[in-house]
Amino acid sequence: MSSFRNHRVIIASLFLPTTAVLGESNPPTPDIHVHDPPSQSNGVSAKANGTGKPPFRHQPSRSLGNIAPLKSIVDDLKSRAITPLSTPPGEITNPFSKFSSIASPQRNGSPLSGSASDSNLPPSPPSLDRSFTFSSPRKFQTTHQDVQHAARLQRKQSRSSSRRPGDGYPSNGFEGYHPWHTAPNSHCNGGLKNAVDSVKDRLSQKLWVGTLGNSTDGFGPELRGSIDRRMREMCSSVPVWIPDGEFESCYDEFCHQVLWPCLHYAVPDAPKTKLFYESASFKQYRAVNQRFADVIIENYREGDIIWVNDYHLMLLPALLRAHPKFANAPIGFFLHVAFPSSEIFRCLSVRESLLRGVLAADLVGFQTASYARHFRQTVSRILALEALPKGIQVEGIIDGTSGTSNGSPKGEQKGRFVDVGVFPMGIDVNALKEKKRDAEVSYWVQLLRQRYAGMKMIVGRDKLDEIQGVKHKLEAFERFLKKNPEFQGKVVLIQVALQTTEFNELAGGVSDVVARVNAAFSTLTYQPVVFLHTQEVTFSQYLALLTVADAFLVTSLREGMALRTHEFVECQEGRHRPLILSEFTGSYSYSGFRSCIAVNPYDTRGTAKAIHQALTMSDDEALSRWEDLHNHVVTQTAQTFVTSFLTRCLRANTEHTAQTDLSAVPVVDVARLLPRYKHSSKRLLLIDYEGAIWIRDMSRAGLLAPFEPQKEALELLKRFSDDSRNEVWLLSGLPVKGALDKIADAVPSVGIVAENGCFIKTRETKKSPAKWIDMVGNLNLTWKGPCIEILNYFTERTPGSFVEEREASVVWRFWTGPTDDCSDRQWARRQAAEAQNHIFDSLGERYGLRIIPGANSFLVLPNNISRSTAVGAILHPGGPAYSPRSGMMLSPVHGEGDDVSDEAGFVVAVGGDEKLLRRLNELDNAETVSTSRKGTDAKWKLDPKEVMSVLSQFANLR
Repeated sequence: MSSFRNHRVIIASLFLPTTAVLGESNPPTPDIHVHDPPSQSNGVSAKANGTGKPPFRHQPSRSLGNIAPLKSIVDDLKSRAITPLSTPPGEITNPFSKFSSIASPQRNGSPLSGSASDSNLPPSPPSLDRSFTFSSPRKFQTTHQDVQHAARLQRKQSRSSSRRPGDGYPSNGFEGYHPWHTAPNSHCNGGLKNAVDSVKDRLSQKLWVGTLGNSTDGFGPELRGSIDRRMREMCSSVPVWIPDGEFESCYDEFCHQVLWPCLHYAVPDAPKTKLFYESASFKQYRAVNQRFADVIIENYREGDIIWVNDYHLMLLPALLRAHPKFANAPIGFFLHVAFPSSEIFRCLSVRESLLRGVLAADLVGFQTASYARHFRQTVSRILALEALPKGIQVEGIIDGTSGTSNGSPKGEQKGRFVDVGVFPMGIDVNALKEKKRDAEVSYWVQLLRQRYAGMKMIVGRDKLDEIQGVKHKLEAFERFLKKNPEFQGKVVLIQVALQTTEFNELAGGVSDVVARVNAAFSTLTYQPVVFLHTQEVTFSQYLALLTVADAFLVTSLREGMALRTHEFVECQEGRHRPLILSEFTGSYSYSGFRSCIAVNPYDTRGTAKAIHQALTMSDDEALSRWEDLHNHVVTQTAQTFVTSFLTRCLRANTEHTAQTDLSAVPVVDVARLLPRYKHSSKRLLLIDYEGAIWIRDMSRAGLLAPFEPQKEALELLKRFSDDSRNEVWLLSGLPVKGALDKIADAVPSVGIVAENGCFIKTRETKKSPAKWIDMVGNLNLTWKGPCIEILNYFTERTPGSFVEEREASVVWRFWTGPTDDCSDRQWARRQAAEAQNHIFDSLGERYGLRIIPGANSFLVLPNNISRSTAVGAILHPGGPAYSPRSGMMLSPVHGEGDDVSDEAGFVVAVGGDEKLLRRLNELDNAETVSTSRKGTDAKWKLDPKEVMSVLSQFANLR
């Protein structure tokens, strides 16, 4: 199989990692105080968009009504009187209260005047930028994907569709007056960008597709053409041009007021209910997805891998798949945020369109196993498709036309299988370590340690919306201070805030709690909560905070992978302080992160206790916990994420497209094969029992009737085994007792594989008798009890179903009625999908189980056991008794001269196990015949009803 190294990867994400900024060059850092108005910070940039506001910068959030604006504590401190020249004994000076003096750039070659206490600070490296705005590009893109959501407020301000004449760009000749340059896009998915950059050596060919992240209605054709050309040449990027109004409706309304709350378990109440359930903005969402599809179709070339990212583009895979170019193209979709249970997702009025859009991909990836399970269950319950542990069986979904009310993409999807996988996002550990070594980081570490000497620091970094649980964090910190007065004046919570919309900030309810806590516990020189917005803190300063922190606190109410916790763990190398983590983050679902101090953010008392535990934890315990966290972070890295996802996507596509259409597979040519069979001195025959030489009665009465082997089948096997040149093996899923032992007694010279490889009966020869070999003897089979208990539960709710227990496997017959696709059978199939997912999630990983689905039943058995592995044991030198998988080591059952399989000149396999047929295709002298009536990799096909007559022609030949 080819590696993704040999393919170009088209990465579709809403925002490009690099954007276009108007102006001749990248503007320098403004020579102002942090609190100066944004409109004064950069004249060139402020005028560039005609609004008087610099692009790519947050404006301070405004609360509604008469409530005062939500300010950071830094702004509050700077508005007060200057701190006295000397600090009173016993008081600790807050370093962030000096930002306007110690962090501003020098003017006229001399430092700004400051208090006397500043003279004791470590010297500032002359090359360091002390500005706390993001007007200059950062050297390191933060790994958190949530930075892109901050663009919502910015975009609404900068991409206004209601400009007056003279406010925006001239309609003609605009390009000649305003040159442009590229700059890092702060709106982009930072975690994805860093992950892709971390595998530059293995991902040399890539093409980003996305939007610029700023207003583009005023961009004329010539400017757009210039940007298209230079972005492709310099940044391997292709912009998607979307009208401002269309983008705002899609992004601000549908993505953030409909999809985002739903995916994070926050179904809104009235008066937003109508917007949530009957959102007209879905038309714009579909239009944006179509524009992405058009750009990708235009730039696609044969062999490209399409990687679609996040909930903004859930319709894109189906729109691409409907185009003839992409019928067999590898398409992967990855959701970077949480996916809710079906009870939440089903509330969406456009739920089917979104699910079917995603299911056009070859691979759908999630951050955690629980999100993948929720997706499978949602697809099963809403679309009534078969959801298996490995993925979704999609059979002939008709999406309808683009003009239908549900907005589904036009075209029909043929029956196919969609893989569903788990790929935890990580960070680029090496890049972070390199950034930590910067002189600027060391400078701020020294400063923080000096300013907060003798104090404990708790650090957090979150968006200000309700889902991030900042209010819950502050309330828990407040309770901690009340219950532990000895820590008052000795602990500070430094909260770095990612701004979002005004509505979300008000919904988060942060401002009032900050004011209440600080009013209750502040002294003249001490404030318990230091509140900083991201534009006030550079990434170097943020890393310094993580380095000196005594605890990192995350209280998200629902979140995917909290990558800021990964950064904290790596910054704590050498200190090993604990992590306090919400149980509702995706990170907590991984065993490595179970060494954190887990909290339920809704439990204020419990979170307060966790804070106390973190601050009083012994160094030995903290080190032990940190080592587990560190092992996960360095294992599940950004590199692992990218390579595993793209490799799995390519493999899934290969598996989906490799099978030849059944109509293209020829019927077995007996006249061509008979001479080879006749003139071969040694032959190996591998024949399926069920579905080949025995057509089982699948009615309930037939399945429950006592097993009696057909005389015709026994006679055929006897004729084959009587020929000394033949080694005959019968492959079956039936149990030994009461079934295959009867065949073993009737034809002892035939080898038998029982329960799909769990047991193997060797052939009886003159030198040794036949023996049953237990291939699962060393495995733990205690899973059968709880598995049968689960199946009994579903049996009570599925009419006509029953459980079939075997020695090392379990079968559930969920449908025994007519094969017509009636409503009762659809219900049974949905119950079967539920049962499979329940068994896989509760027992599969713990006991190492696999599930083999069938049309009306499914089989549960130990992992790595199959007919293919059984044939591997048969082909092993000395026979199956000497196979490493054998539970017992026997003496050789026959001499080297009797081992027909070692030197078989003719190998024929007849059956429906595709894995086995593909394995045998690798043998030069093998003829594989499929009886499955489905697409196959076998060399020949044969109707099950014709198997007996065809094999009789070989058996009668002497």
